[in-house]
Amino acid sequence: MICNYYDSKKCLSCQWITKPYGEQINDKQTQLSHQLFSHHPKIIFEPVTSLESAFRNKAKMAVLGTVEKPILGIMTNGEPIDLCDCPLYSTLMCDTLYNVRELIKKLALVPYNIRKKKGEIKFVILTQADDKFMLRLVLRSDKDHNKIANAIEYIQQTIPQITVVSINIQPDHAAIIEGSQEFILTKQNQLPITLNNVPLFMLKGSFFQTNTHVASQLYATAQKWLEPLSINIIWDLFCGVGGFGLHCVDKNRELVGIEINPEAIKCAELSAKLMGYDKIRFQSLDANKFALSKPESKPDVILVNPPRRGLGNMLANYLQSVLPKYILYSSCNLDSLVIDLTYLNNYQIEMVQLFDMFPHTDHMEVLVMLKRID
Repeated sequence: MICNYYDSKKCLSCQWITKPYGEQINDKQTQLSHQLFSHHPKIIFEPVTSLESAFRNKAKMAVLGTVEKPILGIMTNGEPIDLCDCPLYSTLMCDTLYNVRELIKKLALVPYNIRKKKGEIKFVILTQADDKFMLRLVLRSDKDHNKIANAIEYIQQTIPQITVVSINIQPDHAAIIEGSQEFILTKQNQLPITLNNVPLFMLKGSFFQTNTHVASQLYATAQKWLEPLSINIIWDLFCGVGGFGLHCVDKNRELVGIEINPEAIKCAELSAKLMGYDKIRFQSLDANKFALSKPESKPDVILVNPPRRGLGNMLANYLQSVLPKYILYSSCNLDSLVIDLTYLNNYQIEMVQLFDMFPHTDHMEVLVMLKRID
């Protein structure tokens, strides 16, 4: 992929961009085999590859520059770099970023100046689902709340692809993108997307994979691996908006989804309702607290998709005590996955597949099927 930002050293986020894509995949597969299969010579499938450009569905941009000339991007060596036409984004995403930049100028929203600790708008978070977008404006205070709220009709007329608009308040002078306060300003508050005929929804702050094309194949693979198994009860820990669990259930299977973010739980519940499933229960709860709650029913399979830190000793030991027949583990951090697998010593690896969710970087998504050793 050609990137003028990287060539001019204005943005070096894609540290593998000069490496041919086929070589990137081979290097990741080799690393996976080396770290995971030195002691587990089981089944490893061919990697699932990504588009090389225009694959990211979310842009998180710092708002820099001045009120007369705002810039959406990053700061490199003290210089604000506008990334509105970053090749990781689709043409429609880039066009929408340009429109949002003009909107900031039109509404006279003052970019936050880190050095002076002055200004109001800090970040723009733009999420794409098909040809529709959710726009979240991160502000230092609610000073411009009414100004933005009064402009909603104008925004939807001039940028019709934006269907959800919210403002987030992050008052601290710290390297934190989002605050805890958020106000949705549009009648529509969720961004819908359908993957493999499963309706999913994104709401403010809810986690969703950043590569829609690869996420679709990741969920479909989980569905394929579990489909032939004799399964009645599924637990989906770190369930997010329900992507994994909702792909793996049917009208006869029970599903318990656990996710700490209440906004994501609202999305998952809406999806389950649309699918007509009545044996599904989602709960907003920390996975470790759920482990302490001693649920009555025992699952046949537990799905886990933890953050980069992994499961950790406590939760891994809990899975060992519950002893489902299968554990399906999706990981975005190979190092923490390897550590967690050492805790799960009552299980053997049945299947593994690499999903290249993050091209041009050394990051990877890995799906592992574990079977209890009887």
